[in-house]
Amino acid sequence: MFVKDVMTIQVVTVSPEASFSEAMEIIRQKGIRRLPVVKDQRVVGIITEKDLLSASPSQATTLDVWELTTLLSKLKVKQIMRKDVVHVHPNTPIEDAAKIMSDKKIGSLVVLEEERLVGIITESDIFKVFINMLGAREKGIRYVFRVQNVPGILSKILYLMYQCGGDLISVTTYEKSQEEYSVVIKVRDLKRQDFERKFLEGIPSASIVDVKE
Repeated sequence: MFVKDVMTIQVVTVSPEASFSEAMEIIRQKGIRRLPVVKDQRVVGIITEKDLLSASPSQATTLDVWELTTLLSKLKVKQIMRKDVVHVHPNTPIEDAAKIMSDKKIGSLVVLEEERLVGIITESDIFKVFINMLGAREKGIRYVFRVQNVPGILSKILYLMYQCGGDLISVTTYEKSQEEYSVVIKVRDLKRQDFERKFLEGIPSASIVDVKE
């Protein structure tokens, strides 16, 4: 799966010359939290709702309403925006995009192709991928296994599930080490008792940590 498969194509943008009030109005009307800043069809920055709120005078200000309104009307997006925009290509693998966001502690990435803005991908998009990968919206039996790092063990578990009538929904591995790793497998139509009996008898290199229906 690639960034282009989950990114938002219709990207709402703002000009660097737009005022604070204009940017805030766009964010609130569109129900979004971040705006790429575009000039001459090129991304020159990004601004978030948090950036705008941080730029606002605090409630402790001595300015009256008229002075406050005047001050904000003079404040431009280019004065608040972040210029170091982190971006990815549409063909970037989704896991690479997630890693970049996690490492840099940011909530979105603009998507550029030949320096042209073609989309934006957010942490919400990544969450949706995560939900789909784990089959969270599908009904079935969810197993967590602890598996020794021996070639062929995972394929034996999956084949045994198949033999016991199981229809695979999802499989994910995590917490890997040189000795062992964990596996989450979700499956439907499995003859549970038959599978668990055969599993205990025939696959000693793995154990069931948790199971939920």
